[in-house]
Amino acid sequence: MSATLIQVTPFVLCADLERQIGFYRDILGFTLGFQAENYAFLRRDGAAVRLLECPPRPDGTPLGHEHSFYIDVEDLDGLFQQLKPQLDQLPPERVRAPFDQPYGQREFHVLDEDGALVFFGAAIAG
Repeated sequence: MSATLIQVTPFVLCADLERQIGFYRDILGFTLGFQAENYAFLRRDGAAVRLLECPPRPDGTPLGHEHSFYIDVEDLDGLFQQLKPQLDQLPPERVRAPFDQPYGQREFHVLDEDGALVFFGAAIAG
């Protein structure tokens, strides 16, 4: 029998675990499944993230500055409308509303508390 891959779960580095849990839970609608001293696991439907609290970088660069991940969704515009009241609480430069990409995906983007870019996307019907 061959092994089967079932999910990719990104580790998301953060400076303040409680603050980052709040973002993924209260803004993006994830549910906290487990929390330890410097680690948390959150899930929403078939997507999950693992948060890892780390010391700040010596140069002051945000921990998520070079990190991004993509979450494929069904009904992208419906999800954006569902999240919009929470997203409106963020500074406008942290949210990019739905738009079409030339490679056949419709996306919206959100920066988390430590600068990681979260892409939400769905194939454009057609």
